[in-house]
Amino acid sequence: MTLATAERAEAFAPAPAVPDPLEDLACELDAIGAAVRADLGDRDRAYIKRVITAQRRLEIAGRALLVGSRFAPAAVAGTAVLTLAKVLENMEIGHNVMHGQWDWMRDPAIHSSTWEWDAASTAASWQHAHNYQHHTYTNVLGRDRDLGYSAMRVEPEQPWHPVYLTQPVYFFLMAAVFEWGIALYDMELDAVKRGEKSREQARTEIVALLRKARAQLLKDYVAFPALAGRRGAPRALAANVVANVVRNVWVHTIVFCGHLPEGAETFTEEEFQSETRGGWYRRQLLGSCNLEGSRLFHLLTGNLSFQIEHHLFPDLPSNRYREIAPKVRAVCERHGLPYNSGRLGRQYRSVYKQVVRLAFPGGA
Repeated sequence: MTLATAERAEAFAPAPAVPDPLEDLACELDAIGAAVRADLGDRDRAYIKRVITAQRRLEIAGRALLVGSRFAPAAVAGTAVLTLAKVLENMEIGHNVMHGQWDWMRDPAIHSSTWEWDAASTAASWQHAHNYQHHTYTNVLGRDRDLGYSAMRVEPEQPWHPVYLTQPVYFFLMAAVFEWGIALYDMELDAVKRGEKSREQARTEIVALLRKARAQLLKDYVAFPALAGRRGAPRALAANVVANVVRNVWVHTIVFCGHLPEGAETFTEEEFQSETRGGWYRRQLLGSCNLEGSRLFHLLTGNLSFQIEHHLFPDLPSNRYREIAPKVRAVCERHGLPYNSGRLGRQYRSVYKQVVRLAFPGGA
């Protein structure tokens, strides 16, 4: 069990001696998760190793094309391949490995306690903010800090401020620099003012972020452009900028489309406090939205296109979400619960419509 999983388990406290009206729902979903865990084995191990190998080969190929490119087509190809490698590393590998999905293999090279991804956030700060805070308090108003990341008004219950009038514009700016915004946000420096975090801990986290940021900037914007030589450096530098921006926009798109389209529900602190195990499952179902597409599309989303399944079973290997999705949908139908799923374009339009509507007062 990872630290974040342990924290989440400790935070979840079903009300004692109160019958769970959703006990059947909980039992059915528990059974789905248990069946997958009992079946994990060689094919899952082969899958993640195959994806990691493919990603590393793509990155090597992309950077080789950029270093050796003298013509525009090679530079364009190198940029595209490098972008693909960064998307795979961030979504299907980094996010899922750091979730502890592959810890069962007991492979120190592919483990949540040792993995450091190609993104600005340090693994430790991201795991606490995402694995623990977000997955414990999913869509709980005032507790889930990922609801708009304190920068967006995404629910009518959030107090309105004139700054939100500009959110239809900075929504896109936020997407372009998403990894850096998340890196700063995950440190939760405002907790120092509230007395919830010591200055020493904040200082340690800031130093860790600065070291990680320096390594990221030197790798993408100094070292690899320098390898391309004086004539090729500008082209290699531009390629790294494009690859990182496209990766950021893609991650931002998948994250927002998985949590904020119309139909995704939010919950109060009171509902959370009285929540049973079945209630926890219900909250994950109602607060998440799936995206429909091909196998390649699901791979490039890190299988977060199965956001419902991911929130129900965040520690299950991502390659299993596709096969359990029909079972989860069937459970929803039996219990009269919605299963929010749609194509990327429709969900994205839904998200942006909400961003524009809630930029103004009211918006219910």
